[in-house]
Amino acid sequence: MNVTSKYLPAAARRQQILALIERQGFAKVSFLAHYFGVSDVTARTDLEVLAKTNAIQRVHGGAISGLSAATLERSFEVAAKEAAAEKTRIGSVAADLVESHQVVILDVGTTTTAIARELSRREDLDDVTVVTNALNIAVELESAYPRMTVVVTGGTLRPTQHSLVDPMADSLLARVRADIAFIGCNGVSVEAGVTNLNFSEADMKRRMLSTAARRVLVADSTKIGLVRSSRVSALTDVDLLITGVESDAEQLSLIRETGLEILTA
Repeated sequence: MNVTSKYLPAAARRQQILALIERQGFAKVSFLAHYFGVSDVTARTDLEVLAKTNAIQRVHGGAISGLSAATLERSFEVAAKEAAAEKTRIGSVAADLVESHQVVILDVGTTTTAIARELSRREDLDDVTVVTNALNIAVELESAYPRMTVVVTGGTLRPTQHSLVDPMADSLLARVRADIAFIGCNGVSVEAGVTNLNFSEADMKRRMLSTAARRVLVADSTKIGLVRSSRVSALTDVDLLITGVESDAEQLSLIRETGLEILTA
């Protein structure tokens, strides 16, 4: 048994369980119960909670890593239906941070799309330039013309996410100095920082963060405490996290201890 693990809060224990399963690929309920000093019932409950976020897959007697599943990265349309109300609230809070005459970066994703939707409704904004690598966000903001100018980065299309990735965006982003960037992710944790499922998209996120004066991470509650395969940045590379009130309080407390400001919607 891990002598310190029995004193861990549930959220921290689950994060360690996830890390262990991702390292080993599989873990039995009985092993987890012994290792973390908890009952089999508690270990099963931990696995069920993680399985609901698609971080792992439940199998007979235990769980396997969700990262090994080809279907782990859901399509944009499927992801948009999950935590939809929460994402709308996050989008509203984030959009309120934008001012007229600013250059704004909007990353790909369902939560950043919610930001775009809220921005298009803000008739008080004028002379805003939005730089995005998401084709659907560009279309979402069409109705805001001429109050907003939309610049698409270019790159290689990832159809399931409507995103553009790879080096062609470098030349554009190298010429941009944004006032604020809104970046999405698939996981945010104290141990691993900001992580994502796709390496090419993670690279784009890093470039976007590097060109913005203010860097805002947007993540719904299902992303809090998760670790994914591709690292985007440390938490210290982000100025603000906007998430939903549904997020795990223990995880948010740990994140706040790093100095990162958090707004809940």
